[in-house]
Amino acid sequence: MSVSRVSAFGAIALTGVLALSACASENPAPADANTAGGDSTNAAAAADCFTGDLKAEGSSAQKNAIDEAISAYQTACADATIDYQPTGSGAGIKQFIAKQVDFAGSDSALKTEEKDGVIETEEAKNSCGSDAWNLPMVTGPIAIAYNVKGVDKLVLNADVASKIFDGKITTWNDPAIAALNKDATLPATPIKVYFRSDESGTTENFTKYLKAAAPSAWTYETGKKWPGKGEGKEKSAGVATATKGQDGAITYVEWSYAQQNQLSMASIDSGSGPVELTAESAGKTVATAEQAGTGNDLALKIDYATKEAGAYPIVLVTYEIVCSKYPDAETGKKVKSFLKTFASDEVQGGLTAQGYAPLPAEVASKVETAIDAIS
Repeated sequence: MSVSRVSAFGAIALTGVLALSACASENPAPADANTAGGDSTNAAAAADCFTGDLKAEGSSAQKNAIDEAISAYQTACADATIDYQPTGSGAGIKQFIAKQVDFAGSDSALKTEEKDGVIETEEAKNSCGSDAWNLPMVTGPIAIAYNVKGVDKLVLNADVASKIFDGKITTWNDPAIAALNKDATLPATPIKVYFRSDESGTTENFTKYLKAAAPSAWTYETGKKWPGKGEGKEKSAGVATATKGQDGAITYVEWSYAQQNQLSMASIDSGSGPVELTAESAGKTVATAEQAGTGNDLALKIDYATKEAGAYPIVLVTYEIVCSKYPDAETGKKVKSFLKTFASDEVQGGLTAQGYAPLPAEVASKVETAIDAIS
C-alpha cells in the first residue's frame, strides 16, 4: 500500500544522485492505530521483532528522534531492549570502531581521509570485516540560538557570526551587528558564547558552514572539536540550557533543542535577504546535496555556501553508521529490524513536531534499499 511521506520539506530532489521513487509502506495500519506520527507501533510490529539487546551510541542531535523510534519499536516488541546513549558523534564512532556498540549515530559521515592519524572508513571496515555504510536517518537544521533581553528578532550573516563565535565581536550593540539589524534596539550586554565541549557532529557541520560561507573570517579547520572561543558545555542539552539561563548568550544547536528551550533564533542573510529557520527554508539547502558515497553508502555533501534565495544554509543530516555485513548475523538482523522501523513512514511522519524533518521520499527510497541489504 503506497503511503505519501508527510514532510515539511516536501519532495526534495537531491542533485543527480537519489533516484525518484515514491516511498511505500509495506505495513498497513490497523483500524485501531492511535499514535502521534501515524501508526508507528504497527511499523515495528510487522518488522520481525527481535529478542534481546541492541546497543548504540553517538549524536545527541538525533536523541529525541531516535527516542521516538525506540519507543515505537519496544511498544510493539516487548522482548527487545534498545539502548541509545547520546554521547556525541565522535564518541559514537569511536565506540562503533571499538566494537562496543552495534551501530553509531553521527551528524557527519565517516571520514575518508586521514585525520589525527585515523581514517574512519578504514577503521570501521576493519572492525566490521566489511564496508561500513552511512545511512541518513534524521534531517534537521542547526539554529544560531540566543538569549538577549529586548531582542526578539536578530539577523546575522556568516561573516558576523564567525566574528561573534571567534570572540572578535564582544557586545550586542557592536556596529557590525547593528548594521544587519537597523530596526532593533541592541543593548551593550556582553556576548557570552557557548560551544559543544564534546566531539560533536553539530560542531563539524556548523564550522563547515562558517568556513564555506565566510572563509576570510573563519580561518579554522572544520571538525568535531570546537576551535573558536567561548565556554564549553557538554552535548546539545548543555549548550541550550546554558544559553537559556544567561542573558547575552549565544550558541549553535539543533532546531529541536532551541524549540524545547524556547530560545530565539537568528535569521541568516546569505546575500539574498534574511531567511528565518523553517523546514521549508532548510529544505532548499538540502535540495543542493550530492551523494558523496557510492552504492548503499549514502553519505551526502551539503552546499553550506548556497546563495539560493530563501535557503537557510545551516543544516545537518544525522547518519546511522552500520556494518554492511555484521560478523554476527543475529546482530545484523537486529539492526536491520530496528532501522526499518526508524525509516518507516509512520515514525518519520511524527518527527516534524519535534524540530526534525521526515526523510524526503527520494532519500527514504535509497535508505530502505540499503537497510534491506544489511546482513
